[in-house]
Amino acid sequence: MTASDPDPALTAAGLVDLLDLREIETDGDAPAAVAAFEGDSSPQPGGHVFGGQVMGQAVTAVGRTVPPGRRIHSMYSYFLEPGDPAHPIRFQVDALRDGGSFSVRRVLATQPGADGAFDRTILAMTASFQAEQEGLAHQERAPQAPDPEGLPTTADVLAGIDHPVARYWATQRPIDIRHVTDPIYLRPDAVGAESQMVWMRTLAPITAQPLTHDAILAFASDYTPFEPILRRQGLSWITPGLRMATINHAIWWHRHVDTNEWLLYVQRSPSASGGRGLTHGQLFDRAGDLVATVTQEGMIRIKPRD
Repeated sequence: MTASDPDPALTAAGLVDLLDLREIETDGDAPAAVAAFEGDSSPQPGGHVFGGQVMGQAVTAVGRTVPPGRRIHSMYSYFLEPGDPAHPIRFQVDALRDGGSFSVRRVLATQPGADGAFDRTILAMTASFQAEQEGLAHQERAPQAPDPEGLPTTADVLAGIDHPVARYWATQRPIDIRHVTDPIYLRPDAVGAESQMVWMRTLAPITAQPLTHDAILAFASDYTPFEPILRRQGLSWITPGLRMATINHAIWWHRHVDTNEWLLYVQRSPSASGGRGLTHGQLFDRAGDLVATVTQEGMIRIKPRD
């Protein structure tokens, strides 16, 4: 890190602030709405809102409307349009069910349309919450992986690359990402591997409520799901003409974690067809316990060069 780079502690604290939404009045024409919130966006290369940001903010929105003691255990998101970082995002939460153990919520994330009204939906999410309960238990265990402390940081990998995207990835992302498998930022996987592993945690320690850690897990889970597809296809992030966009993203929380601690993200891509690619991921804590499962489907295309 150079003297001009952002302070990691400030960058991590900025993520907490980004996920801390403002409550606003609900739309009177939406009888099922229980709450509405508004949030801002963090600038990103390319001019769009990072999908993980919208998911993390949506998790915050729905989590603030459930009875005390209930934590998110699953969510499913559809990405409908790119977000515009120049405008705030509104999150309107509908209460679909509050049972004895489970609560289900729906949230729409909207931005202003052509007439200025918040009627352009960029994300639709459903999420389920559960009170803590005892029950049957089993799990897969983490595969063997080197400790993250001995792996290069993204800043190490991209050192000396004079490009705005590389500088952003290296110094401004609030999540510390360290590849176990050789990173493919600049060059394809030499063997076309079918899977990859990365360690991740917040860039610096944060102090936050449990709901914020759940939202950060959703945020961070969206950084690398395209990479197993790129690996299998012999592509890198800088392949000319590469176009990618998330279509849908699902997470199941099996256990809740402190995102200050390292998580091992094990990812593979079982299928790519029709201009779409599917990835499957498992997140393990440092003790080897399976804490979450992630699936993502994305649009991935190579635009022919003229």
